[in-house]
Formats: sequence, structure tokens, C-alpha cells
Amino acid sequence: MPRSFTGPDSFFSSDEEAWWASVDKALKGTSREKLFGSTEDGLEIAPLYARWPDTPARSLRSHAGDWTVVQRIDIADPDKANAQILDDLQSGASGLELVLPGAHATGGNVIGVTDLAGMETLLRDVQPDLINIRIDAGAQTPELLVLILALLEKRRIDPSQVAITAAFDPFGWMVAAATADQDFEVIAKRLQDVVLAARETGSPLRAMTADGAVWHNAGATPVQELAFVLSAVVAHLRRLEDAGLPPEEWAERISMCLVADADQFGTIAKARAIRALWSCVLETAGLPRSPAALHMTTSYRMLTARDPWVNLLRNTVAAFAAGIGGADSVCVLPHTLAVGLPDGFARRLARNTQSILLEESNLAKVTDPAAGAGAMEDRTEKLCGAAWELFQEIEAAGGLQTGLGQGLVQKHISAAKDERDSDIARRKRPITGVSEFPDLSEKEVSVLQDSADAGPSTPRELPDLSALPVPGDGQWFKALRSLALQGAALVDAAQPKDLGKRDQSGPALVAGRVAEPFEELRAEAARFEAATGAPPQIFLASLGTPAQFTPRAVWTGNAFAAGGIRAAGPAPHASLEALLEAFKESGATLACLVSSDDVYEAQAQSAARALKDSGAGHLYLAGRPGPREADYNGAGVDTFLYAGCDLLTLLKDAHRHLKSVYDGGHSDQEILK
Repeated sequence: MPRSFTGPDSFFSSDEEAWWASVDKALKGTSREKLFGSTEDGLEIAPLYARWPDTPARSLRSHAGDWTVVQRIDIADPDKANAQILDDLQSGASGLELVLPGAHATGGNVIGVTDLAGMETLLRDVQPDLINIRIDAGAQTPELLVLILALLEKRRIDPSQVAITAAFDPFGWMVAAATADQDFEVIAKRLQDVVLAARETGSPLRAMTADGAVWHNAGATPVQELAFVLSAVVAHLRRLEDAGLPPEEWAERISMCLVADADQFGTIAKARAIRALWSCVLETAGLPRSPAALHMTTSYRMLTARDPWVNLLRNTVAAFAAGIGGADSVCVLPHTLAVGLPDGFARRLARNTQSILLEESNLAKVTDPAAGAGAMEDRTEKLCGAAWELFQEIEAAGGLQTGLGQGLVQKHISAAKDERDSDIARRKRPITGVSEFPDLSEKEVSVLQDSADAGPSTPRELPDLSALPVPGDGQWFKALRSLALQGAALVDAAQPKDLGKRDQSGPALVAGRVAEPFEELRAEAARFEAATGAPPQIFLASLGTPAQFTPRAVWTGNAFAAGGIRAAGPAPHASLEALLEAFKESGATLACLVSSDDVYEAQAQSAARALKDSGAGHLYLAGRPGPREADYNGAGVDTFLYAGCDLLTLLKDAHRHLKSVYDGGHSDQEILK
């Protein structure tokens, strides 16, 4: 490699044709198509992109300087939550996401605040005018917004100086709770009421949020997430129009949330795409240009409860991509969130992930670093086109609310989730530490006591709210604020807000983590060990020399470890009799032949018959059987294990065989049936 980047022999002196000529030489006749890939949305990924020299940097963050470092707060006790808040703010956080009663919170933990006194405790010694605050309380978000605005009034803090965002998307709540239109309208009217009342106080509160996290965690692809967020934004604009708000103020009352995951290029492109799509909406509607208020949170879907330390790497990539993509604020979910309630150490690592990117890497110093990069510009453009097309489909169906009621949105997401689940089951999308390279000896991480059901220490009876004004014009908010200032509890920390007669007949979407199916197998292995006193295991019946069996033996041990099943062996055996003796000494009831294809042809059938005669309840062979499948089956091989097979189903079946043994009453022959 020459030292110069500008001389005649430099890397950059080669044109595209010269590059492809070198590629064709390396491929030795193989088609170039082998080098092309695609995203889960079917968008093509090329192996080489030219620069886009005439593409200007996009206007990303709506403000100059660093993005806001948001720390998630979900400790149940308001006093302990306050201590965590103060520690976070003193150690680098510049924003808070308060997870309060009613939130459909990832992890299931909420802060037990129900009245103004609880809010005062939670924000004791906090200066709200110096930070950004996000409120997530699900269907009870309007009431919690009342409490925090009442707190500002009581402290005589100018509400115009406090940045507050409602992190609640009524459309996401509608589909997560399978709620019918009538309940949705109640919540929507209350949010509309809060907007009008907050406007009178001068508060810049953004009460309307389009949250992509609910779609992402339910299984949506990036294109779907963008399209559904855009549909929610348009629905919010219509709601604000109905409220009589001046058009030039509509955009200032809306925020957006997207998910940052370990797909670095995809996350950067997604963040850049939403701003372009937002500009298209404003232009099409004839509204004044206004920068999108974009918050990004790291993916809950990608977190793993097993080997959670890998989550630190996932979070770092996600936070980096969100920053490069131009998010106004970023929240990194603690790496132990999938295990339990994160402790102070996990929260510090989440916070410091961003601090290092900002203070040491200076990521916020450059405007749109991806500008002009062919791969990034191409991905952004394709995301915009595909998302806009899906957005138009939803609008043609009557909008997001109608699309949810008809199951259109759920249909798109379910199809994407099914395809992703299949890829994960076959390890076409491996999960490090879970389905790939699992550590069966990992130590448990520290988490706080689960507080999912915790509430305030003294339950408060809610006042009769039936006499309040009908929400919609700001009077409902004012009446509720008066009650709050009198000390009344406005929300129930234990139960969702009763909206009257609930109709939960609508199609629902369920959030989940992609690692959960494999993690359930690990839990099944733990139950097996508790019942039998020993971990589940499989005997690796290694044939031939170490050079012949080691590659497949290592791969096979890794595959079964993904289900919590330990491998006994492998080892070289002087004879078939020695192999059978080792199998009997292992105490295993499952066995797997491991070696090269050449050795299988010579030894697999005889070894399979002998292992079955020696008590192997279920026999596997590592590798594709090819034309010998019938012969191997006839000799006793029950299942073939190979790259691309449905490993999840295979491991579930293995656990069923193991369970049949320790439950008792089944012979080996009955197991095979």
C-alpha cells in the first residue's frame, strides 16, 4: 500500500472498472451477485458505492452543540429515584425519562408517583429549567403532565423555560393494549386539552409524540417504523388542526422517537431519513419548515438477558449511530434491563457510553458526517422512498387509526417478525452470547430488587373525576391542576386509568426481545438441572482423528450450548468399543456423531447402530446427509444438524427428549416415537 493517497499509484487513483476487474479476478468466474446483499426490507446493499460529491450536508439536530444525554429513571420508590436522578445529573446526564404509572414500560418498572407530593419528592433539588424532561406514563400521561406543570406553578418556575416532552404515543398504546377507538378518543382529547392549556401558560410542552419504539419492539422493520411514525405525525397534525391551534405552532407541539440498534448504517440512515420525510410532510401540507424534534432510544428488542455484557457493545454501536444520524436526544437503555431493574453501575455505564462519544470522540462537532458517502446516501434515499410508499398505503386506507383497527399495520409487522424469527431460529441472524458463542458458565449480573408491582407506601383514594369538564378545550386540565395543587392523587400506581367500558377486541401487538426463544431454552436447562441435579448434556461421538472431528465437534458443541445443553467429549477413541464405553460413562441419553463426510461414509452407520443399541435415546449427526440420508436414518440417525437448519426447533425437540427421561416412565423406544 503506497504511503501517498494522491500519487499515480494511490488507492484513490483506481476507477470503478479497475476495482471490478480485480473483483472478477478474485471471484474466479463466480457471479458478482454473490457480493450484493439486502436489508430486511429488501433494499439492495451493493459492495461498492461511488461518492456523492454534490450532496450537501443535511440539517440534522435542531440545535447547535451536543445532543441531550437522557437517562431513564424507573426505580419505584420516589426517594431512591430522586437519589438516582441527582447522581445522573451530576455525572453527565442532561435529560431524564421518567417512567411513571401507566407506562407500557420495557422492563415493567415504574416510579410510584401519584400526586403532587410524590412529584415533589421525585424532583427534589432538581432544576427543571436546566434539563430536558420526558414523561412516559401510558394512558395516564395527561394526568402526570398536570402534576409536573402544577409542580412548576408551586415552585414559581416559569414554564416557558422548561423543556417537557410526553413520551406517550396514543397509537402505540391503542395497539399494545388492543384498545378500541372509543378509548383512544378519550386519551386523544385529554392530550389535546393539555396542549391548549399548556399553550396558555407559555409552556413549550410537546404533548403529541410519534413513537417508533412500540413498532420496533413488536417486530417492525426500519421502513415500517419510519412509515408508522410518519402516519402518527400526520394524525397529530390533524388533531391539532381540530383543536384550533394556529398552523405555525403545530410542529412545535410534536416530537418523534426512533430506535437505534446495532445496525450501524441502518440506524444512521433511519435518523437522516425521518428528517427528510418530515420536510416532505410539511411541504406537502403547506406548513412552515420546522426541524423535527427527534429522540432516539437504544433498542430493547436487541437486548439479551444471557451474557448481557454484550449489550454494552450493542448499545455503543447504537448510540454512536444515533449521534452520527443527528438525534436531538439519546437514551441508552442499561445493559442489564432484560435481566431486571438496573442498578447504579449499569445506569452509569449507559450514561458514560454517551459521555465518551461526546467528550472524547467529539461526535457532535461535525454536521452530518455521513454526507456524501455513497453507501449512506443510497441507504437513506431508499429508506425514504420505501417508507413514503408504505405511508401512502396507510393514508389511502384511512390513516393510522383506521389501519390499526383493520389490522393493516399488524399484518405488515407480523409478516416481518415471522421472517426475522425464522432467520434467528436458523442462525442466519446469530445473537452473540445467546444463539452464537453462549457461555454456559456465565456469572449473574447485579440488579436491584424487581419493583414492577411497587407503588406508593400509602395507597391514596382517587377523587371523583366525573364532574370535571369534558376534555378538549383546556378546561379539563385547569380543573385537574386545581385538584393536584390541593393534594389530590390523580393516578393509580397499581392499575391503569379506568376509562370506562373497555373494548379490547382490537388486534394487538406484543413487544418482545429477539433472544427470548433461545433464552427460554436456557431456562428449561436450568429447570432440568434443578430436577435431576445435573445439567443436560449430549455426548459428542467423535469418529476418526482430532483433525477430522474437531471442526464439527466445536461447532456442534456451540450449537447445543445455545439451548443450555453441555457437550460431553469429544475425544479420540481407539475403537468403536472405546467410543461406546465413553458414551456409557458420560450418562448422556442424547448423542451426536461428529466427524468429516469421508469418515461418515466409512463409519457412521456402524457407529449409529451401536450407539442406539447402547441406549442413545435420540441420535444426531452433525452435517448435511446428502445422498446417504436414507442409509443414515436406517442405521438409527434421527436428526441432522447443519448450518442453516432450524436450530431452535431442534433444541426444543432435544429438551422434550430429555424431559421424557427425567419425568420417568418412558423407555428409549417410546421416546423415539
